[in-house]
Amino acid sequence: MKKTLLLAGVASIFAFEAQAGYWNDVYNQMHPYIGADYIYSNAKFGGAARHMKESYSSPSINIGARMYGYMGLEAFYQQALKEKKTIDGEKHSTEFLAYGVDLYGYMPIMCSQFNLLGSLGLANYRFDFRYPDVANKSQNRIGYRAGIGMQYDFNEHFAFRMMGRYSYLGMKRVNNLKEVTAGLRFMF
Repeated sequence: MKKTLLLAGVASIFAFEAQAGYWNDVYNQMHPYIGADYIYSNAKFGGAARHMKESYSSPSINIGARMYGYMGLEAFYQQALKEKKTIDGEKHSTEFLAYGVDLYGYMPIMCSQFNLLGSLGLANYRFDFRYPDVANKSQNRIGYRAGIGMQYDFNEHFAFRMMGRYSYLGMKRVNNLKEVTAGLRFMF
């Protein structure tokens, strides 16, 4: 009986060590980061919003993790600045915000510091419109996103990222967005 308990205790210690080793490998393969981007967006408007200003500047913050060197997952929040336009003495304005998640693929080129990127994601977009016929109109829609770009890692903690992205919304007033982003990442 004592030998059985001793053997069970030794086996559980080895099992615990193997499990701890597995989680240590997973932790070593995951690199969390935070970042900030500048985003230039061009919106394709339709319907009653076709006279709205089409270009927007917006800041974005994001948090994510690069896993196993070749893939990553990132959540973001973006708030566009309000854009105003006067047509025939009538004021039009619009603004939007977006938040969502993107899945990234990394492909190192030449040296390990330079990576090509591809992304696919989903985001919730909210547009607020103001024009003469309507005092205030808001619309929400979940859109699909796809992007390509590059990332240069200065060192193990700082990186620069630049991406081009297409977002399909399919709303009556906003069909799609084409965006160019540039920003910095701090990796832990």
